[in-house]
This record gives sequence, structure tokens and C-alpha cells, in this order.
Amino acid sequence: MRNQVTLKGKPKRLAVLDYGLFEVHAGPRTIGICGTLIETGAGEVVLIDTGFPQKYALDADAATREDELGSFGRVLSVTPDNMPGPQLAKLGLRKSDVTLMIQSHTHIDHVGDMAGYPQAPILMSAHERALPRPLYWSGKQALEWPDRDYHLIDKDTPLGPDFEVLHCPGHAPGQLAFMVRLPHTGWVLLTSDAISRASEIDEKFAGSWDVDQAIYHADRLMALARERDALVIYGHSPEQWPDLKKAPDWFT
Repeated sequence: MRNQVTLKGKPKRLAVLDYGLFEVHAGPRTIGICGTLIETGAGEVVLIDTGFPQKYALDADAATREDELGSFGRVLSVTPDNMPGPQLAKLGLRKSDVTLMIQSHTHIDHVGDMAGYPQAPILMSAHERALPRPLYWSGKQALEWPDRDYHLIDKDTPLGPDFEVLHCPGHAPGQLAFMVRLPHTGWVLLTSDAISRASEIDEKFAGSWDVDQAIYHADRLMALARERDALVIYGHSPEQWPDLKKAPDWFT
């Protein structure tokens, strides 16, 4: 395991990956399952998160029963097209093109294909990598840690020019968010589940792993977004997701 990784190039373009739709019982609310692909000017390909395990695309009902996910919500649409490989193909890329994989955290809807990139090191929080297994869902911890070169962080860390990883525990012990500057769009804040939706700020992050930390980090993320006039892409926003530009389209 190593504690530092540096990208050679600046972010050139960013694509949002569509990993499917899920209905959370609370609300209820329909949320998109989001991944992100970032290319740099040096040809590096950074993948953030990989959605649900493939078994959900094969038989969502059976997978839901196996993981006892039904107490939280239900899969509305996770198809083979929502798997990382087909999503990357929309961008003219293959899984083997990924040069760095980042886990924003290790819940079930973010970690499903973590083992699918043997050529790429994994960057994540040291706090979650110290766990016996990925968080997954409700104590199930069904996945093993892949045998990889891990780059572990426990504080805000620049990856290279115009690419910052922000350490934001609260939703999960090792929650990460990201600030990326693109040539034309400017700064983009990827909140992941540090702020899953804008209304979560007013709801005070009820049900988070650590509510006080979630509130603190959300406040600083939004302050940073205002300071930089950043486009904010939330982790699971029912309002933003339907009209959000997704692969094969790019933010540049």
C-alpha cells in the first residue's frame, strides 16, 4: 500500500456514468446511481465508483433478497447497459483503459465492480480500507478487498493539477468528494454521498454514520463551491439526475 499518487495531466473532460435507478422507501424518492469518468490531458483515465454488483443486472429481485436490501428500497432499473463496461463503451473506452480507480466509499451502490480493473491501483480512504471488508450493506460485507496497489488518504489530497480529493467522513467513515477544474466548464464539485441531494443539507443528514461530521463537511464543501463558482453534481439527486448530462456526452 502507498500513500501518494500523482496525475501527470490536468483534467480534460468528465463524463457522468448512469448505473441505474433506485427507489428509496424514505420519501419515497427515485435516485440515480452515479459514477464518474475523468480523462486528463496526459491520457490518464480515472474512474470514480462502479455502481451495483453485476448480479443486480442479471436478477435484481434475487440479488435484493440475498442482500436484504428491500428494507431500504428497491431497484427500479439496473440493466446490463448500466454496468461499467457498457457505460465506458459509450465513451469509446474499455475497462482496461482505466489507469486509476477511486472509491468514494464502499457502500453497495458504489463498490460493485471494484475488482474489475486489475491493471489500475485503487485510491480510497485509509479509514475504510482498514475495515475487514468493504462496507457493502447492513453488515453483509459480502465483498473481499481486491489484491491491488492501494493509495490511501486521510485528509484532503491533491492528485495533480486541478484535481483535488476531499476527505469528508460523515455519510461513511471514509467518504470522499472531488473538486475538478475543466477547461471550459471550470470547477466541478462531485459531492458523492457527502451531499447526496441538496435537501439533505436542510434535513441535517439524518441516518448518517456520523451526523455532526456530515454537517461539517457539507458546509465546507458548499462554501468551497461558492468560492470557486463550481458546478455541483450531487451523488443521488432526484431533482438533478433526470436532466444531468451523461455518457456519451462530456463536460469539457
